[in-house]
Amino acid sequence: MKIVLAYSGGLDTSVALHWLKQRYDAEVIAFCADIGQLEPLDAVHDRALRTGAAKVYMEPLTDRFLNDFALPALQAHARYENKYLVAAPLSRPLIAQRMVEIAHAEGADAVAHGATGKGNDQVRFYTSVTALDPGLKVLAPVIDWELTTRESEIAYAREHGIEVSVTKDNPYSIDTNIWGTSIECGDLDDITQPPPAGAWQLTADPRSAPDEPERLTIGFEGGVPVAVDGQKLGLGDLVRLLNGSAARHGVGRIDILESRVVGFKTRGIYEAPAATVLMTAHEELEALVLDRETLHHKQALALRYSELAYYGYWFSDLRRGLDAFVASLQPQVTGEITVELYKGSCTVTGRRSPQSRYSKDLATYEAGDTFDHTAGAGFAYVWALPLTRP
Repeated sequence: MKIVLAYSGGLDTSVALHWLKQRYDAEVIAFCADIGQLEPLDAVHDRALRTGAAKVYMEPLTDRFLNDFALPALQAHARYENKYLVAAPLSRPLIAQRMVEIAHAEGADAVAHGATGKGNDQVRFYTSVTALDPGLKVLAPVIDWELTTRESEIAYAREHGIEVSVTKDNPYSIDTNIWGTSIECGDLDDITQPPPAGAWQLTADPRSAPDEPERLTIGFEGGVPVAVDGQKLGLGDLVRLLNGSAARHGVGRIDILESRVVGFKTRGIYEAPAATVLMTAHEELEALVLDRETLHHKQALALRYSELAYYGYWFSDLRRGLDAFVASLQPQVTGEITVELYKGSCTVTGRRSPQSRYSKDLATYEAGDTFDHTAGAGFAYVWALPLTRP
């Protein structure tokens, strides 16, 4: 048997690699996607081989992740339950896609992941792989094995000489990529208390952030962020620059009690500095260039889009259809938005676009007002007719 395992080098996947090899007498191929995570990946390749991998794929996929997954989600304004910018959910279909591609290239019988039975990711991986190749078996060793606690996993790793860096002193489950960081478990399970200061991974405490605000102007062309303060940048470099600036000012922190795919609620904290700035700017630019009916319809669809990403339905017809609608509007989304970063906030301070629908002459109540006020009475009469009774 040959299995492709999504491998991070952490506790769960390191133990899973060894366990799969023993349980199925299998050849295990480790796949690690570099999508801009915080954790250093230099040692992951060799650790996988020492743990028993027959082959290791280490792939730089940050650009593919940003362009094919994060950018469409940005343009759709995907915020799960109006808060979470779905950084981790966006990475799962990419990882699943590459696992399926590697499985085909290597002639593998199955793919495997390190997600738990009560988590969202086991649903996302299974759904994505099934959508791409329903003939591939999806293995979930963390669900199937006899290691029922974190401590038993650590003991298993020590017994079999598996290198792990997790200890009882590091209680958090952390997932990172260039679009955002997810932190769960440990002290965060007490929802009556604020997150411990040490739980945050990227952002400065807003209370100790710089006392002087920082203004940035984000330039968009066809809905794509292409410049900061007039400097043209590729998407990856632009996101990295904004991650640094926004994190320094404590921007992008989210503390949410969210509704998991499997039915119960959980508390998670998230950091998305660049994504927060870009979402704020892109939303403001669309408010400037889209007509009212289109804007409101798109806002209503944003929550549905975020649900599809969160639920693992990235490869669904509905998500593709929503993408087509969103993409049809993006040629208008060209211009510049200026934001101010200060003590955890990202505030819009300026707007400019050649596609602007704003007219000062119509909006003003001062001299130069061109609105026909006499037409207002007739408009109000007609507008109220559906609410009148004969």
